Amino acid sequence: MPVRGFDHVAITVADVNATLAFYSDVLDAEPLYVDLWREGKLPIALMQIGANRFSVHPAAKPAKPHARVPTPGSVDICFRWDGPIEDAAARLASKGVDVIEGPVPRPAADGANGQSVYFRDPDGNLLELLSTDA
Repeated sequence: MPVRGFDHVAITVADVNATLAFYSDVLDAEPLYVDLWREGKLPIALMQIGANRFSVHPAAKPAKPHARVPTPGSVDICFRWDGPIEDAAARLASKGVDVIEGPVPRPAADGANGQSVYFRDPDGNLLELLSTDA
């Protein structure tokens, strides 16, 4: 099959600047082309988190084409965490981010057994850090 994976994920947010700040601080996201977005030359902001790219769409003016009902807080995303899940929970605690569930056992996409912690971003999107390190 010629599909090999995701290129990017688009999320709709209430406040692009708050989203970029949160993901940069908590997940070490790298904002991309933000100056072009602020100048109105790009309709979205971009950020890179590990090998994953995110398009950040402002709810007040989502880029076209967009989801049928672009809504802040409607995303559920799982990130792979390299390291023990306790380190992920400690990082969240050090950033003042509440873990809403976990660590709990979860299977990874590759079939490995893992553990996850769950938390929310400023829009209420559900985020998960999944570790398969024992």
